[in-house]
Amino acid sequence: MTIYRLLPSAPADDPGWDLALNHGEVVVHAHSTGEARAIAALEEASIRAHGLPPTTTQVVASAFRNEKLYTVMEDDSGAFDDSGPVRVVRGEFAFPMDYDGLKVD
Repeated sequence: MTIYRLLPSAPADDPGWDLALNHGEVVVHAHSTGEARAIAALEEASIRAHGLPPTTTQVVASAFRNEKLYTVMEDDSGAFDDSGPVRVVRGEFAFPMDYDGLKVD
């Protein structure tokens, strides 16, 4: 498997960021760039669901799945172990307190 870096590629004032959150760089261990996008989106949705199963809409609406907002590139730095299961290796998923009207305690 390969280590992929998902990087925001749209400028901060891009209207796409009004529809999806920018979580900065996320590093994923996956079989393909498409799988890397899907795993990052699923992780984002899982955290946002506050312990409940994420919805399909949350996963599909993720900025990670939007090629205009995020680009995916192979990481050849050797900084990450490329063995093990498909997973998010590094990334922070932060949500504003009032995102979607949800209050995080």
